[in-house]
Amino acid sequence: MFAIAIDGPAGAGKSSAAKAVAKALGFVYVDTGALYRAVGLYLLRNGVDPRDESAVRAVLPRITVDLAHREDGQHVFLCGEDVTDGIRTPEVSMAASACSAIPAVRSLLFSLQTGMAERYNVVMDGRDIGTVVLPNAGLKIFLTASPEARAERRCRELKERGTPVDYAETLADVIRRDRQDTERAAAPLKPAEDSVLLETDSMTLGEVTDALVALARERMAPHG
Repeated sequence: MFAIAIDGPAGAGKSSAAKAVAKALGFVYVDTGALYRAVGLYLLRNGVDPRDESAVRAVLPRITVDLAHREDGQHVFLCGEDVTDGIRTPEVSMAASACSAIPAVRSLLFSLQTGMAERYNVVMDGRDIGTVVLPNAGLKIFLTASPEARAERRCRELKERGTPVDYAETLADVIRRDRQDTERAAAPLKPAEDSVLLETDSMTLGEVTDALVALARERMAPHG
């Protein structure tokens, strides 16, 4: 199996690029951030502070998270409920970032992620895919962009979903999440030593996709 690991900060365009690359190559797309968002949603719904490690550990045995691939894309299930749309709010995003710093949460989801890479050719995006989850991936990418560009993209994305947000608040959330993700003790956000760095501020999704597909095909060539 051939794996493509795409890491980077929130709003860098990882998910959109990963979906497009997976479609172009006929690979399975695995949105690992959605798994953490599902856990974050469970914690919010049940009044559990996502930063309280002991409280989170206590409820983990009650949580099941699964991915299913349908014609319209990947769906995320939390305890049997399809929460694909419900996990895309700023509140869930912050809860996911907070709980992802807890080793027990990472352990819960680790086997699901690695198991998919053993069964399929995958494009997997997240924050520690190339460094922790798939350290032997055939291609590792670190997508990044300025906080301002990422905040603008996030505002546009939420507006298209009918949830307008304030740019200044969104920018503050992006910066705060960057700090949480890079400073956490468990698998902090950082480029893998052998990753390809791609700055996306001035690139369209199509340009990013084309660049990644070209890199992937170049790396896959020796594999036949």
